[in-house]
Amino acid sequence: MHPTHRDGGPDDERRAELPAEVPAPPGTAPGGPGARPGASSGPSAMTGRQRLVQGLWPPRLTRAQLIVALLLFVLGLGLAIQVRSTNDSSALRGARQEDLVRILDELDDRTQRLEDEKRRLEEQRTGLENSSDQAEEARKQTAERERQLGILAGTVAAQGPGITLTIDDKKGTVEADMLLDAIQELRAAGAEAIQVDNVRVVAGTHLSDAAGGGVRVDGRKVTEPYRFKVIGKPQDLEPALNIPGGVVQTLEKEQATVTVARMEKIVVDALRPAKRPDYARSSSQ
Repeated sequence: MHPTHRDGGPDDERRAELPAEVPAPPGTAPGGPGARPGASSGPSAMTGRQRLVQGLWPPRLTRAQLIVALLLFVLGLGLAIQVRSTNDSSALRGARQEDLVRILDELDDRTQRLEDEKRRLEEQRTGLENSSDQAEEARKQTAERERQLGILAGTVAAQGPGITLTIDDKKGTVEADMLLDAIQELRAAGAEAIQVDNVRVVAGTHLSDAAGGGVRVDGRKVTEPYRFKVIGKPQDLEPALNIPGGVVQTLEKEQATVTVARMEKIVVDALRPAKRPDYARSSSQ
């Protein structure tokens, strides 16, 4: 009888003895016997971009390069801070042309008033030095000075050229800060005495919005129409209110009606009581 061959016979055993995969020689790519060194195929191959990223990241920096980078960062930060501080310190850089013209006019007016005050004081000094009766001259100047301080303090009445300012506020949109802006603008233009309705405006005057409408001036309620009587040079006072973007335009934007009139004679007769200091006394006593 011939032997019967079964599955898994000697042929299969010989095939099983062959290695499953012959390793490639060193330096040979998996692409085959003729493949070039470094060549690759298949899904695991790296693209040029991937190799570039692998070469650049993570960065390989030396200590010297790190120090130079830190110095450049500090230098750039310092320049940015300096440029920003320079821009912030120049408040007039973004101002409108009409605002710059107004500011320049106000500076010119203040300079002129200071020059006038300097000249007046020099004349007083000259009068005292040349007067035969210096004591009498000193008394006259003291009385004149007292009268001027009384006008500024609101303890005596005053009259002279100036303007009247009337603000009709039918909509009730005018607030205390708007009237305060008008007072400040008039003072900057050289107003020497100001009266709002029956309240004398002095250095310590304060304004606030009143409940139910209107404005309180030093605690006294005034309602529209707000009437200002101002003593000063009309040629300076009126333009200060009518400059572009100034008091008049601001009030008109709030739908208020503003009337400014020049007058040859203004009487400011609202008075404030003279207060005696509680603690301060003259050093000559």
